[in-house]
Amino acid sequence: MKSSELRENFLAFFKGKGHEIIPSASLVPENDPTVLFTTAGMHPLVPFLLGEKHPSGKRLANVQICIRTDDIDEVGDDVHHTFFEMLGNWSLGDYFKEEAIKMSFEFLTDSKWLGLKKDRIAVSIFAGDKDAPQDEESEKIWLSLGIPQKRIKKLGKKDNWWGPAGETGPCGPDTEIFYWSGKEKAPEKFDSEDKRWIEIWNDVFMQYFKSLDGKYELLSQKNVDTGMGLERILSAIGSLGDDYKTDVFWPIIKELEDLSGKKYEDNKKEFRIISDHIKAATFITGDRKGVEPSNVGQGYVVRKLIRRAIRYGRILKLSGDFLIPLIEKVLEIYSDSYPYLKAKEDYIIDVVKKEGEKFEKTLEQGLREFKIKAEKNEGKVIPGKVIFDLYQSYGFPFELTEEMAKEKGLSLDKKGFKEEFRGHQELSRTASAGMFKGGLADTGEKAVKYHTATHLLLAALRQVLGEYVYQRGSNINAERLRFDFSHPQKMTEDEIKKVEELVNEKIKENIPVVCREMSLEEARKKGMMGIFESKYGEKVKTYMIEEFSKEICGGPHVKETGELGNFKILKEESSGAGIRRIKAVLNP
Repeated sequence: MKSSELRENFLAFFKGKGHEIIPSASLVPENDPTVLFTTAGMHPLVPFLLGEKHPSGKRLANVQICIRTDDIDEVGDDVHHTFFEMLGNWSLGDYFKEEAIKMSFEFLTDSKWLGLKKDRIAVSIFAGDKDAPQDEESEKIWLSLGIPQKRIKKLGKKDNWWGPAGETGPCGPDTEIFYWSGKEKAPEKFDSEDKRWIEIWNDVFMQYFKSLDGKYELLSQKNVDTGMGLERILSAIGSLGDDYKTDVFWPIIKELEDLSGKKYEDNKKEFRIISDHIKAATFITGDRKGVEPSNVGQGYVVRKLIRRAIRYGRILKLSGDFLIPLIEKVLEIYSDSYPYLKAKEDYIIDVVKKEGEKFEKTLEQGLREFKIKAEKNEGKVIPGKVIFDLYQSYGFPFELTEEMAKEKGLSLDKKGFKEEFRGHQELSRTASAGMFKGGLADTGEKAVKYHTATHLLLAALRQVLGEYVYQRGSNINAERLRFDFSHPQKMTEDEIKKVEELVNEKIKENIPVVCREMSLEEARKKGMMGIFESKYGEKVKTYMIEEFSKEICGGPHVKETGELGNFKILKEESSGAGIRRIKAVLNP
């Protein structure tokens, strides 16, 4: 089965089950400081999973493009990817476990749809702990569908529990579906540690709410959130045992074989890393809210992906602009499904070429540095810290350093390098947690107030500075708001004071925050501000604070502006060329 057929079949199946098909959201999330990129289909739907009413109804399905950065250094095996497509269906307070599991099983095994062999399927369920009991309901449903007891594994929170997205919020057990990828007959007993069992689908049941004191209480509205990786399921359908042999990778692999004169089977790791990374970089750069390489945030990820692809190209003896024909292959594969990518072809190629040129200069510096270190350690072992410095500062993969060391008769302190690398990963995780802690995703009372305050702030900025002002990003948590907007110069003290006074004036008036659903066309006619249209479909939710503020938004919001308290701007500063940033707080 081709990827285009799989997308069509999946959406057709769930449309037939009463689901509204919604478009994929951008890879760059809006109003969610907890993640750099959209990492799953549920991220754009968090407000609706937390109780907001979705304009398209209670049953939804889509194909969501995703980026995951946690495993960039793991890419190179059969199944890890930076960019992937997630097939998902949701129930917002409608059906629950039985219908969700039965629909998943039907789509996977019915000959009308995917026709996977039932005797190659196994599942895992939540084992239960002090917070919540074992998920016996899911177990009974799987047994009724013919899954043997030996193929049902009970696992803890680490494996079979989702959420909450923040410190508090909806969460619950999940059941994961696995498919036997081995050529031989699947074993009778399911061993979740055996890597030949590939996870292909995850059904999450949000039936609890975790409170600030750590208690788990049953929700009145129960949701279902499912996700199935397109690449993995394509591989399973074709019994390939390798995601990179599917039609969303193979044309890139073949092009690499032609360019390098080498075979994929002999250089799997390098081929996989290069093809994965150039695909991810192409999608991020070509996104509707495109990102260019830089040293911070999303831009740093793009830079790392491009440079890592070039480094592994060097191992294959590739040089120059070898990434450009690979970008062209990516566009060929996806142009029908994501036509906006093809429209940005020249821009994507230009960005990648310029980044490649910058990295070539850095590589030369790194080679000189290696020569110095090699001479200093002549006849000895190159220390782990030196190997890691070459990796971190100059982008040298361990394999490249190892190859050069062999040429000079040197060995490497592999253990020392691994310790340095582990320390770096831990530091990165800590920094990320600090940088993106909190935010709208936890829907706490204070975060909701700050989110509503950004509506008043944007309206005030447009009134004081001019209607050319648009939102360019935000970061909201329970302690403050950070708001980026288009404006060419530093705001004056008088302008800041006027904005602050205008926001507080509207707060004191205690204006109702009115929510209305309408068509996208009607919202535009009524002058609604809308930069998040792509994730809603034909119907949208709008929030009006009289005629002062009118926006398309997923929420959540307070009911009246008087709930916000006193608005105070702490800082106004630059956030980039033509973009300013305001940091503000709400005081009681």
